[in-house]
Amino acid sequence: MVNKDMLIAEILETPDAEKAVEVLTNAGMHCLGCPSAQMETLEEACSVHGLNVDSILEEINK
Repeated sequence: MVNKDMLIAEILETPDAEKAVEVLTNAGMHCLGCPSAQMETLEEACSVHGLNVDSILEEINK
């Protein structure tokens, strides 16, 4: 299960990675492979992109 404190790099290594990438990309977060994005938490990345972290988590963890 993905949570808001996980680094993007950690999320990309979970069993839910494919779904997480789809959700994040569809939300406009196209920089998942960037070195700086890899070291951000999901909450930080959502904040930078103006996304609601709780909504994103709900989609990823469905």
